[in-house]
Amino acid sequence: MDLSNILSITGKSGLFKLISRTQTNFIVESLDDQHRFPAFSHDGVATLDNIAIFTEDGEVSLQSVFQAIYKKHDGKKVEMPKDNQGFKTFFEEVLPEYDHERVYVSNIKKVILWYNILIDHQLIDLEEEAKENEATPQEEQ
Repeated sequence: MDLSNILSITGKSGLFKLISRTQTNFIVESLDDQHRFPAFSHDGVATLDNIAIFTEDGEVSLQSVFQAIYKKHDGKKVEMPKDNQGFKTFFEEVLPEYDHERVYVSNIKKVILWYNILIDHQLIDLEEEAKENEATPQEEQ
């Protein structure tokens, strides 16, 4: 799973694929409707591989969280919980060590929304992770 070309843009719902990068902006494409438009760095553009979730001991990458959700739900979409406690309970099952004070329900909602979008577009692949893990020890030898 390569999240380096998947973007979140502050103030815009959904996720976006990086199409091109120039000195002053990015050309992005909505994963939902394939609409292309320019985005600027002052728009709050962040790649998903640079986002992490606070835990009691530090941080966990968003990719690891997505993989934990994928394993727990057998690669299927997640239903949105009905209330705030439902979101917290869901996240405790997926990432028990998450920092309850610094991770808000709104953050958990985004993680679930993003996960579902990635599942819809078949962008979460645990087999790819296994191949990367196998390749790493060979490179070190």
